[in-house]
Amino acid sequence: MNTAESSAVASDLTWFKSSYSGTEGGDCVEVASDTGAVHIRDSKAVAGPVIRVSREAWAEFVGEA
Repeated sequence: MNTAESSAVASDLTWFKSSYSGTEGGDCVEVASDTGAVHIRDSKAVAGPVIRVSREAWAEFVGEA
């Protein structure tokens, strides 16, 4: 199940951007994980909404990508 959370809830996480993301901006996402979920946000709107998915759902997504 995917859920949205506020950026304040996820502010203490360590966020990572893809190594393929350049310094020129563009369309990028950042991810952070904790013991129970993977959190995803728009790198251009870090104060915006965050989507939380299970670790299993994230692994399936990455496996299909």
